[in-house]
Amino acid sequence: MSRLLGGTLERVCKAVLLLCLLHFLVAVILYFDVYAQHLAFFSRFSARGPARALHPAASSSTNCSRPNATAPSSGLPEVPSARPGPTAPVLPPCPDSPPGLVGRLLIEFTSPMPLERVQRENPGVLLGGRYTPPDCTPAQTVAVIIPFRHREHHLRYWLHYLHPILRRQRLRYGIYVINQHGEDTFNRAKLLNVGFLEALKEDAAYDCFIFSDVDLVPMDDRNLYRCGDQPRHFAIAMDKFGFRLPYAGYFGGVSGLSKTQFLRINGFPNEYWGWGGEDDDIFNRISLTGMKISRPDIRIGRYRMIKHDRDKHNEPNPQRFTKIQNTKLTMKRDGIGSVRYQVLEVSRQPLFTNITVDIGRPPSWPPRG
Repeated sequence: MSRLLGGTLERVCKAVLLLCLLHFLVAVILYFDVYAQHLAFFSRFSARGPARALHPAASSSTNCSRPNATAPSSGLPEVPSARPGPTAPVLPPCPDSPPGLVGRLLIEFTSPMPLERVQRENPGVLLGGRYTPPDCTPAQTVAVIIPFRHREHHLRYWLHYLHPILRRQRLRYGIYVINQHGEDTFNRAKLLNVGFLEALKEDAAYDCFIFSDVDLVPMDDRNLYRCGDQPRHFAIAMDKFGFRLPYAGYFGGVSGLSKTQFLRINGFPNEYWGWGGEDDDIFNRISLTGMKISRPDIRIGRYRMIKHDRDKHNEPNPQRFTKIQNTKLTMKRDGIGSVRYQVLEVSRQPLFTNITVDIGRPPSWPPRG
């Protein structure tokens, strides 16, 4: 009996010993595993710099007190916190000869033309009459400037025809209607000076300026509203003149000058109150600076006029002939550098930007005779 009991105790002791040895081995394995994890954890801190590894709390408090502070450089390349978004595709230059032009156009002024209809026809035009081609990059940014007063009927037709034409020509453009406040004598050239300055205030990128009467619509979209190496006269063949150039020095209706060309002639004269004379003065200024006027082919430069009764406050200026003869003397003192006006309102409409201005009153003219 005692021998049997002794054998049992021996087996129990061996089993307990084996269990203890197994427990010891498991403890050693777990110890080294935890040690390796701690070692990797502290290695990450040491890679960022010893100061942050030793004083993490101090580093955290510094960043909280200075949220816009820049962390000290570790000498390693910085890893961006987020991937940059997709870049916009680079558009090709717009072609010199736009492929969508149709040539001769049928222009008529008998159909009703509400502004709502014109707006529906031009969904790509932004507020203020701004447009940019979606498929190419234009070489110029064009400001179309219209001297204006009491011509809402004409403006609707002008917008109806010109917006599609300018879009087909792949232009980046904005349309500015410069509205003369009050009922004093009209001053077309001064309003054009105002339009030049106000358009540049809105967008300094404008480098081409088209000056257009509101009652003239081109009959061919190949008459490209762009600026060239020389000042350009667009409206050379109007229906009221039998589609002929009335005289060699005519520069009225629709014309275009680059920013450099406009400043070179000191802009337009401000002292031509009433009808007539300012176009001839501008022609003289261009000639005096050594530039030459370019014109399209007479078939392409045809325009149709929206007929209207002459404004009673736009009578001929009795001194216009004397002024034209003295352009060389007045050019330096009367122009863009001397224009004075007050902007009363700027209203960005869906199809154009309306700028109402007070340009003052004309001087008293001596009685005729």
